Order: sequence, then C-alpha cells, then structure tokens
Amino acid sequence: MKSKLLVFSLVIVMCVVFSLSVFANNKVVRIPMGLDPKTVDPTLVFCTTSASVVDALFLPLIRFDFNTLEAVPCLATSWEVSDDNLVWTFHLRKDVKWTDGKPVTAHDIEYGAKRIIDPATASPNASFFYIIKNAKKVNTGESDDLSSVGIKAVDDYTIQYTVEYPAAYFLSLIAHVTTAVPSWTIEKYGDRWTEPENIVTNGAYKLKSWAHFNEIVLVKNEDYFDADKVQIEEARFIYVVDQSTALSMYVTGDLDTVEVPGVDIERIKSDPILSKEYHNGPLAILATVQINSEYPPMDNPLVRKAFAAAIDKETFVKYVLKGGQLPAYTVVPPGCFGRVEEGIGIPFDPEAAKKYLADAGYPGGKGLPEVAYAFGSSDVGRMMAQALQKMWKDNLGVNVKLKAMEERVYWSSVCEGAHQFWRMGNGADFPDAHAFLYTIFHSEYGERNLRWKNNEYSKLVEEAAVEPDPEKRKALYRRAEEIIVEEDCALIPHYYYAYNILAKPYLSRTFPPDAIFLIENWKIEK
Repeated sequence: MKSKLLVFSLVIVMCVVFSLSVFANNKVVRIPMGLDPKTVDPTLVFCTTSASVVDALFLPLIRFDFNTLEAVPCLATSWEVSDDNLVWTFHLRKDVKWTDGKPVTAHDIEYGAKRIIDPATASPNASFFYIIKNAKKVNTGESDDLSSVGIKAVDDYTIQYTVEYPAAYFLSLIAHVTTAVPSWTIEKYGDRWTEPENIVTNGAYKLKSWAHFNEIVLVKNEDYFDADKVQIEEARFIYVVDQSTALSMYVTGDLDTVEVPGVDIERIKSDPILSKEYHNGPLAILATVQINSEYPPMDNPLVRKAFAAAIDKETFVKYVLKGGQLPAYTVVPPGCFGRVEEGIGIPFDPEAAKKYLADAGYPGGKGLPEVAYAFGSSDVGRMMAQALQKMWKDNLGVNVKLKAMEERVYWSSVCEGAHQFWRMGNGADFPDAHAFLYTIFHSEYGERNLRWKNNEYSKLVEEAAVEPDPEKRKALYRRAEEIIVEEDCALIPHYYYAYNILAKPYLSRTFPPDAIFLIENWKIEK
C-alpha cells in the first residue's frame, strides 16, 4: 500500500512539475521575421523588423500613438515648450536603469541623439533631426562643431531641444528617433557593442542570443521599471524568408502569429478555425515601384509614365493581394496629415501608356533597351512581380525581365543603385506628409534611392516643413505630390498596405497602424 501511495505521489509531483514547465513555456512567443536585421543599434535601425526588436530593447524619450495621434510618456514623464515654440524641455523618469545597473540619464539621450547627427556615424535617420538647431549643418559637413547642435542635458533628468522653426509634428518626429544609448559600451566595443555578450540595454527585454539568419531571442528584463506589467517572458524572432513556409509553421504550432500571404487569404477566411484567428485592418505603409531616374531608359520621364499608366492597381489589390489593401495614386497614406485624397496621380490607361512610350521614341516598345524589375525572392514577392510583368506586357507591349534576389542582398543592392526599378515599402515613421515627402524622397536629404532631383519639389517640401499654417502646408504638399507622382513620375505609388495576420487564440497582441509592435503589451492567456 505504501509503495502504491509513493508511486501515486511521485506521479502527482511529476505532473505538477510538467504543468509548471508547460506554464513557463506558455510565456514564450514565437514571431517570424522575413529579414535578418543588419543591426539592433537604435542609431542605425532602418526597417520595421529591426524597429520591433529595438523597441523591445531600448526605451525612446516618448512614444507616439498612431490611433489617438498623441504623444505618450516613456523615458520622459512630462514636457513643455517655450512661448515661441522653439525650445522643448523633457523631464525624465528617475527609476530607469541600464542592464549593467547604471542609471539612464539625460546625458545618455544627448549622446544618442548627437551620435545620429554625427556624419561619422552615417545614420540613415540623421535627416529626421534637421529641424534641430545646427543639426543639418553638422551632419552635412558645413560645421564640425557637434556641441553647437541644439540638444542639451540640462541636468541628469532634464533634456532640452532647440529647433530651427516651430513644427506641429515635432513630438511625433522625436518619438521615432530619440533613444538613449550607453556611451561607455559603444566606446569600448565599437561596431560590436550590440553583440549579445556586449550589449547594454534599458527596455522591457534583454538580448539573450542572436544567430544571424536563424533566430533572435529576447528575454524579459526583470529590472525594467514596469516589469510587473510585462507578461511574456521570452520572444523568439525566427528567420523565415517565405511567407508560405511561415504560415505552415503557424498551422503546425511552431509560430504564434504570422502574416497571411495574399494567395491564402480566401482559404483562411473560409476555414472554420483559422478564420477566428484572422485579423485585418489598414496600415500607414506605402508600397511603390521605385525608379532609378539615372538608369536608361528610366531616365526618360515619358518611359516612367508609360509604366505607371500600364498598372491596373484596382485589379492588383482585388485579385492579386486580396487582403483589403487600397490602390495608391499619391504618396502619403490615409490617416496622415497632408494626404491628397483625389485629383492627382497617373491612372490606369493602356492607350495613354502606349502613347507615352511612343512619344519617348519607342513605339510599341520597339528599340526600348532591356528593362528589369528587381524584387525579393519570396513566393509572395514573385507572385506580385509576375502580376506586374503581365500587366506591362498586356497593356504596354513590353517584355520586362524579372530579377529575383535573396532578401539578404536585395536591400543593399537597392541602396547602391543597382536596378532600373524595384519594389519598396515605406512606412509612416510619424503621421505627417513630412515623413514621406521630405525625409524619404527629398533628393538631397532623403533616402536618395530614386537618383532623382527636382529643385521645385525640394523647395516645396522645405517650405512646408517650416510653414505654421496647416492649410498652406497642405497646399505645398499637394503641389509636391503633383511633381513627384505625376509630372516627373519619379516613382509609381502602388498600394497602401493592410495587415492580414493570424494570431493564436491564446495570444492577445496589438495591431498598430505603423506595423511596429510592442511585445511588452502582448499577453499569452492559455
């Protein structure tokens, strides 16, 4: 009898241990990532994949809620602006620590911001800070006095920004790029400071491991000031290039949330189980066919217009994407200040497309040099490229070569100007036309992938940046849109994204319009 009781007791203990183990595992979320981030350095972060990881590791000065369009306290608990709207003062929390135990101070924010502006850093985010006094002069080499930049730690817990001109969008801009970084760690390890064995962070999570092109593992930071509200203990970002593969992993239970490929949306909607786990809604992200205006024959605006007029965007979003995306004829997405609702853009018109091409000297496509369209080599990327290829053949009479590239080299090749035209997505770093028309597409201070310059356009977006009257700003942005998408056709707006996501029933997650999610706000409720 005693032996039976002992065996029974051991079984009970084993079951309890197993249950506790399962409960612990239930606090792990597994998320696919289609790109391996080049870095998790907040100074250099450039894409949404990197941003979601970085936001888990590092706290910004403030955050910006895209749903309410309001600034939200983070490192800063409060702020005020001077009567002339030129000096912004932020007051910081005093209970935030780095993972090495040091306090997070205003000096860490000043160091991080000036590191972005320093031309030696070559940060892709530098132009965001051109609104700050002397930032543009220092970043462009006109001045080498970094101390003259209008960012100053007044004391350990007060940071002050002096701007060149008043701007209604300043808080949303500063939320996107202002992050404290550890100067002592950066100066000790240089480019290797973000390796798991070296990195020092201050966010809700810590970097446990990073196997490039495999997996990034984050673990809960128990010393995070709001750790009691962080329920998920581990986040695993798993490298999966192909969306169909990721969907299969979701179905087999190897991922907890996943983006649904367009080809599978109708099947998901009709599935009695998966349809209940499906979420759909708008994203403030623009998909474009970007064009290298220095690369023949794309150096001719009539050729660019021909390719634009040959794309049936309504059909593309309805029958190719199938996920609630909206056709785009202008740059700025819905929900952003300065959005142009109608009257601008190149509509689908096969006859006009053929005329543009003929007027360019290539009637019926005769004599047109070879044209190649580049894209990332996922199944979804290939499907979209093939749909565009068919439209250009059917509506323009041109055979376009498709140039599939591995994701790990695709983006760098775009930045190097290696292609005639290619697919690109650009998100709203803050909900204002300035975030697109200036910070991305300004020919000198933007991303410069287009290799395009129009002096009138540059002047318009520069004037809009400093214009205090909202209606006048809108008029300036409207004229800028006319130039970039219609008169010069420097790029082809294609569609505005929508999220089509599956999430397990036990996962309560967010669906922000900017696609940058905060894992600290997610919960697993098994």
